[in-house]
Amino acid sequence: MSRVLHQNHDFAVRTSEPVHSGKVRSVYWLTPADSQRLITERGYDIPENTALALMIVSDRISAFDCIWHGENGLLGVPGKGAALNAISRHWFESFRQAGLARSHILEVPHPLVWVVQRAAPLRIEAIARQYITGSMWRSYNGGERNFCGIELPEGLQRDQRLASLLITPSTKGVLQGLEGVPEADDVNISRSDMERHWQSFGFEAPSDIDIYEGLLRSGFEVIAAQLSEIGQIFVDTKFEFGYTTAADGSRELIYMDEVGTPDSSRIWDARAYGEGKIVENSKEGFRQVLLTLAPDPDVLLNKNRMAEREAFARNTLLPEELLMEVSQTYLNIAQRITGKDIAVSDTPRDDIMRVLQQDLGLLKSQ
Repeated sequence: MSRVLHQNHDFAVRTSEPVHSGKVRSVYWLTPADSQRLITERGYDIPENTALALMIVSDRISAFDCIWHGENGLLGVPGKGAALNAISRHWFESFRQAGLARSHILEVPHPLVWVVQRAAPLRIEAIARQYITGSMWRSYNGGERNFCGIELPEGLQRDQRLASLLITPSTKGVLQGLEGVPEADDVNISRSDMERHWQSFGFEAPSDIDIYEGLLRSGFEVIAAQLSEIGQIFVDTKFEFGYTTAADGSRELIYMDEVGTPDSSRIWDARAYGEGKIVENSKEGFRQVLLTLAPDPDVLLNKNRMAEREAFARNTLLPEELLMEVSQTYLNIAQRITGKDIAVSDTPRDDIMRVLQQDLGLLKSQ
């Protein structure tokens, strides 16, 4: 379907490096000449020699580390990418207004496109949890009590609000030779791990660990407070941070990637929670449906069964109705958060091409 942007790694953008394509976004590193030209033409408040990139978000949907597709050639979720970008932009602006830190976004020339400043990312997934649910609950229910160096009390119940916000970071990528840190992707680490190996995790100074935790907690609180005003609960989320150079030449720790979206967070309806029910306004609802469709839920939960999981995702055509329900979830929560309707184009690829050529002048010559 043309209204779904499935492939986002093949736009003919002039680049200085190979395109990096993740599960949802593709990153195009612009040439030094184009970076400097845009900084001058668009008036970005950053040093003239800063490296820039385009980030183009797709409408693909990933869950359990797999990409899913549906019936009738539906290769994604209509409006999902625009909803993610709109929500992230809203929260990043809220952080800036609260005096926290800026983000890597310099401009949003199209609902599916960001112009960003290059940043050196921390090799940490910064995860914050206000409720015990999901993987944390499964581990707790299985007898685990220590999470990232934090000891939880006995007697907690599933989906219960925790006494305080927990920071439970994990590694991004495989880090080798770090005492106490397993050589595997996405393993939990503690505050003491970060203090001992601060350079390996990408910190430029040991004192920046405090800045990182402060930005994480404060950012969570900003989002939680605004969601509460629209009857929603901010359950847990993932933040990402990186270093970049400010206009005055100083180094600063900033927010990057996406934040507070239905992809990276759990968001519950507050009224339903007060009645003892969980109503998801995030991708978690989609994940729960996948668990019911799997021949054995363990295939989706057990990382040792990735080959079976990938085969299941590859060979399963999800009902179109399910993906359209996910679309409504994303668009509805985006509208409530931003206070604006999210425009969904029938021709997103063509629209992006026009912006890249006519507005930014970044397409290769034919």
